[in-house]
Order: sequence, then structure tokens, then C-alpha cells
Amino acid sequence: MLIIAAILIIAFFLPFLLYFGLALLVLFGIIVFADFLLLFSTQNGISAKRMTPEKLSNGDINTIQIDIKNHYKFPIEIDVVDEIPYIFEERLFAIKSKIEADKGWYYNYTLKPVQRGTYDFGAMHIFVKSPIKMLIRRYSMDESVSMPVYPSFMRMRDHSFTTDRHQNSQHGEHKIRRIGHSMEFEKIKEYVMGDDVRSLNWKATAKSNKLMVNQYQEERSQTFYCIIDTGRIMKMPFDDLTLLDYSINATIALSNVVLKRHDLMGLITFSRKVDHLTKASKRVKQLAYINESLYKLKTDFKESDFQRLYIEIKKNIPNRSTLFIFSNFETMDGMQRQLQVLQKLAKNHKVVVIMFQNSELNHYLDQSADTLTKIIYKTVAEKLLFEKKLIIQELQLHGIPTIFTEPQKLSSSVIQFYLQMKKMTY
Repeated sequence: MLIIAAILIIAFFLPFLLYFGLALLVLFGIIVFADFLLLFSTQNGISAKRMTPEKLSNGDINTIQIDIKNHYKFPIEIDVVDEIPYIFEERLFAIKSKIEADKGWYYNYTLKPVQRGTYDFGAMHIFVKSPIKMLIRRYSMDESVSMPVYPSFMRMRDHSFTTDRHQNSQHGEHKIRRIGHSMEFEKIKEYVMGDDVRSLNWKATAKSNKLMVNQYQEERSQTFYCIIDTGRIMKMPFDDLTLLDYSINATIALSNVVLKRHDLMGLITFSRKVDHLTKASKRVKQLAYINESLYKLKTDFKESDFQRLYIEIKKNIPNRSTLFIFSNFETMDGMQRQLQVLQKLAKNHKVVVIMFQNSELNHYLDQSADTLTKIIYKTVAEKLLFEKKLIIQELQLHGIPTIFTEPQKLSSSVIQFYLQMKKMTY
């Protein structure tokens, strides 16, 4: 186009170039028209589909796949612009590729959500060029979809696999089945000397013409509750996730392991009041109920009321249970205000307090203090860590075990604590 324009301008001074410039202009028009026919003569030159999972996993890498089929009889070049949720702030999202004639093409890209909720995907725009590359045709595919972002179910599966592998590798450990008198029926067997005559099954005896007794399996199921503090202290972020998100992910992972081992699992969330209580159970859909309860859980930026929590637990959990309390005490004074309530809970239940180690302080603890600024930072970091250790020591002196871990290692730490408890039970 620049050459044609230059020739036509020069033709004002050299008239013999006019016909040459016009010939080039006509040739240019023919090429553009040919490109138009190539791109627009086929009504649906391409087809495209965005392949997404049913739900996204919070804090994990989720894969989205784009499938495109070229229906043209010639190779094309494409630019794909996908309208991903605005929360990812991907303003330069574009994919370039080349597709051969009558061939398919797919591309995988990843997204890492850091907030739970609903994410909206928009349309998918594909810009197509023919081999002539004079025109571009845009295809807009209505691939709008709203996808829920759930607590990290990917890590839940990883922890479950690791736990099963760990369990199978424990050589020399044997579970002994004991015959008890719980309500969990096992089978009907023939009476032998020493069996409890109170377990005689008279209907089975009449049918078989032999003394038959009911045999029961000893009930070893334990009850566990995850109690999540949704107050303002749980809004503290680490690696794009808040302490509340880490607690939710750990709760899902722990619930999966507990239910697989046939224990009862329940959930409580609280701040100024108890917002939600799922009674402990080992029913098939219990994990789904817990997951749905945590799906849109958020902090309310208020001071948590442990006294109200104690009242609700006293009213709704009569049997002795293990309570995993996900909270965070940054100061000794903050812990002392709640210590009396924790002691009262520990009289009727086994209370385990989960506290978070500030992993951001490790940078200051490990660096050499060769300047005044670094000395101040390191001193403050050591003071904060020392106060955390004093809080843990104070809780343990009152018979309240504590899990102190980095947020990124919370799920594995809680599961390992649970497995150690179960190992001591048998």
C-alpha cells in the first residue's frame, strides 16, 4: 500500500507512472477480494469450545483447555482472546497459533484462584488469517459460564493418597478385632461355650435348630469437630491466601481422612456468634455437606467470642469429642482472655488449638544483622516468635495440646496429628 501510494504521488511529476500505479492498485484490490472470499465464503470456518472442570480448586493450579477445529481447506493463523474472570487481572491474555487445513488444535492454560466464590468466564474471541494475510475475520464464541471456586479439593486428594500410602507401609502393626456389645451389628454365628447368652437370636435358632447368637463389632469410632474462627485475625494473608483459607483447606483435607477411617466428623464456624454447626456424622454425604458449608465462608472482621462458642458446644455436643480449634493468638494477653474458656472446654472434650507460625518472619530471622535497620527487624521478629512459644507453653501447661505450623504446611500437620492420635488409640 505504501509503494502504491508513493508511485501515485510521483506520477504527478512523471505521468507515465500513473498507469503502473493504477495497475498495482487494481492488483491490490484483487488480492484483498480474494482474501475476503477465502475467509468469508465458508459460513462457519472454525468451531471452538472451552473445556472447564465443574469447579475450581482454591489456591491450586487449575487447567483450562481450549479446543479449536479448522474447517477451512487451507491453513490459518489464529489469535485467541479468552475473557477470563476479571479477578485474575490478565489484561494481556492472548494465544497465537497456526492450524492446518481440516485439523484440530488444543491449548491448555492454567489459573490459580486465591478467593472462594463464583467466577464468571465471558466469550471467547478468535481472530483468523488466511495465507494471504490481508484481512482478519473475527469469530466470537458465546462460552459464558459461571464456575464455583471451592476449598482446595486437589490437596485433599493428595493428602488422602499420602495417608493411605503411609498407612499401608506400617509393617508390624495389626488391628485386633474385639467382640463387644455396641450397636454395630456384625453377623449371626453358631453359639459356642463362652458366648454371652444375652445375645441369643431366637428366630435364627428356631430356623436352624441350633443355638445362634448375634455378634457385634466393637465400636471404635471417635468424634472430631473442626472449629474455625472467622474473626478479623483470620484475614491475615500468606502467599495470596488468608489464614481462613488455609484453615478451610485443612478442614476439608482432614475431614476426608477422618471419614475414610470411619470416624465421625463435624464442623463449627464462629465469630461474634456461632454461624454454622454441622453435627458430627460419618454418613456418605458428610464431606459434601462440610464442603458446601465452607464454600462461601468469609471473615466478618469482628472480635471472636469464645464464651458464646462454649455455650453452643455445651448445648449441642454432649459426648466427649476432639475439637480442632483453628484460631491465632498473636499476644499473650489475647490468649489469656480466652484461656478460661479453653480450660472449661477441655474438661469435657479433648481440645487441640491450631496456631500459625508467621513464615514471613523467617527472612528476618535468618539474615545477618549488620545494619541498625536489620538489627531492629531481627529483634522484633525474635520477640514475636518468642511470645508465640510462651503462648504454646502456657496452653500445654493447662493440658491443651497445640499445633504450631506454617500456614503452607497446615493440612499435613493437622493430618499427622490426627494419625498419631489414632495410632495411640489402638
